[in-house]
Amino acid sequence: MKLRVAVLQGGRSGEHEISLRSAKSIMEAMDASRYEVVPFTISKEGMWSPRPILPEPSANGDIDVVFPALHGTFGEDGTVQGLLELADLPYVGAGVLASSLSMDKEMMKRVCQARGLPVVEYAVLSRSSLDTAGVCKRFSFPMFVKPANLGSSVGISKAHNCAELDAALELAAQFDRKIIVERAIVGQELECAVLGNDEPVAAIPCEILPSREFYDYEDKYLLDQAKIELPARISPEKTEELRRLAVECYRAVECSGMARVDFLLESATGALYINEINTIPGFTSISMYPKMWEHAGLPMPRLIDRLIELALERHAAKKATRFTR
Repeated sequence: MKLRVAVLQGGRSGEHEISLRSAKSIMEAMDASRYEVVPFTISKEGMWSPRPILPEPSANGDIDVVFPALHGTFGEDGTVQGLLELADLPYVGAGVLASSLSMDKEMMKRVCQARGLPVVEYAVLSRSSLDTAGVCKRFSFPMFVKPANLGSSVGISKAHNCAELDAALELAAQFDRKIIVERAIVGQELECAVLGNDEPVAAIPCEILPSREFYDYEDKYLLDQAKIELPARISPEKTEELRRLAVECYRAVECSGMARVDFLLESATGALYINEINTIPGFTSISMYPKMWEHAGLPMPRLIDRLIELALERHAAKKATRFTR
């Protein structure tokens, strides 16, 4: 009997179109002899089609496991994961806590710092108090300005002076109430795929060579001019350090299933910094998470199998937990 897999796509975030592309790749890679795919599309207004998943155990009898292919707000931030927990459905990827922590760039950095993991110096501002002068005094230019809770480089700017910083803060504030400002790192942009539950493993990292000043939304999804080096052009020693840090970051936020951990390698110092962790990485035709595992000998169809296996294993383990006296 085929396993009925609900693939969630679309969503209310600024990454709606990327989610549709990821879901398409996931569904095309699924073994038709093993899975019955049940697509669920969430519109930009939050309407579900063909119907919403109900937050009640046993109310979704046509679903055996859920594969959320939702990126960003209202999908990768713990909200949908909470719905699936209430529905008592197995689902691919991180749980509520890990999703929420990883989505919030400030909280992710705090958790990493508490574990002694390296992150870039940063400041946090609120939409109601955009203190450009204070930030100008704290860091030297250039700086990166980011919404705290968004992905795919939406709303991110690189500021080279106070005027650009002011415009960057105003842009980021359109996408979140909390804004992160970071010291810009001159060096290499690296990514590492992690897979697993209690015993996560890291793939060989890749390097991103942007065609623009940094790897922004247009460079990722529209221009098709960025170049990728797989494996990354770093020493074997630095590769192993990066893989170790990727797994430590994954464990620090209590992730499960999958994640892509992004790094910056500073040219002047040779220091590695954890930039962010993405709990639902892209699965588009150009996304590096599946490509890194393919390079490691795990092609996309088998990667999908393994992610579904991990979802079912975690759900079965949770069933051993008592929730009542």
